[in-house]
Amino acid sequence: MHGLENELPLDTGLIEISDATQKTYWTVRDSVEGLQIFGGIGSGKTSGSGRTFALKFLEHGYGGLVLTAKHDEKDLWQEYCRLTGRIEDLVIVEPGGAFSFNLIAYEASRAKDKQALTINLVQVLKTVIRANKEKSSSRTDDAFWETALDMLLANTIDLCLLAYGSVTLQLLYEIAQTAPKKLITKPDAEKAKDSGKPNAFANAYKIAMAKIKGQVDEWKKTLSFSEKAAIRDDYHYTQLVSEAQPDVRRMNAIASFFNHTYYNLAEKTRSIVDFSLLGFLYNLLREPTYSLFSRYTSNFIPEDCLGGKIILLNLPVKDYHKMGQDSQIMFKYVWQRSMERRRVNENGRPVFLWADEAQHFLHEHDADYQATARSSRIATVYISQNLPNYYANMGGQTSEYKVKSFLGTLGTKIFHANADIETNEYASRLIGQAYMERRQISSTIAGDFSSTEQLSYELEAVFRPEQFVGLRTGGPGNDYQVDGIMHMQGKRFSGNQSHKKLRFNQHYKLQ
Repeated sequence: MHGLENELPLDTGLIEISDATQKTYWTVRDSVEGLQIFGGIGSGKTSGSGRTFALKFLEHGYGGLVLTAKHDEKDLWQEYCRLTGRIEDLVIVEPGGAFSFNLIAYEASRAKDKQALTINLVQVLKTVIRANKEKSSSRTDDAFWETALDMLLANTIDLCLLAYGSVTLQLLYEIAQTAPKKLITKPDAEKAKDSGKPNAFANAYKIAMAKIKGQVDEWKKTLSFSEKAAIRDDYHYTQLVSEAQPDVRRMNAIASFFNHTYYNLAEKTRSIVDFSLLGFLYNLLREPTYSLFSRYTSNFIPEDCLGGKIILLNLPVKDYHKMGQDSQIMFKYVWQRSMERRRVNENGRPVFLWADEAQHFLHEHDADYQATARSSRIATVYISQNLPNYYANMGGQTSEYKVKSFLGTLGTKIFHANADIETNEYASRLIGQAYMERRQISSTIAGDFSSTEQLSYELEAVFRPEQFVGLRTGGPGNDYQVDGIMHMQGKRFSGNQSHKKLRFNQHYKLQ
């Protein structure tokens, strides 16, 4: 399909799931309704079903984004792209590589004005920060903390823009770090006073105030004598200036926040908000993420996927830990927003979002994003071992309904061999129950022998939890065959079953 027209009809079959009595296909439409693959360690979820779906996406010209948790995923996708003739479409973003993306420059190029840029950057940065907090079962949803972080981010970005006309992660970090604080002891105050060294916040504030003063002076020159005479008092004057010069209003808000609201926060409260932002920015300013996402001009952008590119972020969580996780969540969210902005009637190429060990890459907007993924032609593929992985990364013991609500947005689920009881029970309940015929034979010997047979129907699980343990896991002992139980929303297989047992070949290649 590569090199042909972008449009791919939604009913195009990707994978045949037929049997002797019914011919059925997993289609492009099914793909953009989302796919979740579960399977224990060594179950064949990546090498079996994962491999098959990846090759089919590439064969049919999908563009996509691949997030990495393990160091071997780069090699895996290079193999997939070679097998499908897509190697030239693979964009590998990695330390020392040829590709870089400038987050702030990208957002600035898409913002209508500086106010829109502030809003967009606040949304992107806080989404990643909160994704990290989701992993803690002790996390609070108190709106105060979210509001305080929003205000700190917005006012720091606005100060940057007013002072310098642009934003960098380095400036954000330095300004937030040096914002005015209460001085606890006299010696500290005297030391700060005596040093006389300007800091990043003071410099930005001074430059911004000078620019605002210049704007106000120019505005005053435009006033007629009668307009000046109509000014009643200082408050009225401030109102008129703010209406005529929006930057004045923004600067007043910045001054009020840093000199009063934020300055007067309790020390413990402020330190929590400070470290939420500073700790995150610190990771983005370290190598290799600084060079990959901030230092250089972008030579690829998310929209390249609409032309068929496959962007692979080779920053595996197992090697780069929180730094790799943060940067991948950040780019994932920017990518999701860009894919949702595209006009499908102008470019209908389907794209995929691929995440093995997906629990590492979730954020709070995923469920909302998935709800509109179908209309945006976005195929989400999440692979994970079990439900507890999601619980642990979405808030701990209190996250059950959140996780299951999120999983409900993924229309297709495949379950491989698994030793996790909770995941197997979830799969069994999802497949459902049916009335099973039971025969009961009773015999009596009282002079003559007699026997009676009774038929009864009992409601039982169609596929019991313990049956998942025995599914084939591939390898030479199973002739490289992997079993998976597929469940699809709104679809019935032969025999009016809600599930289908599939076989995947670990050596599968396109015909």
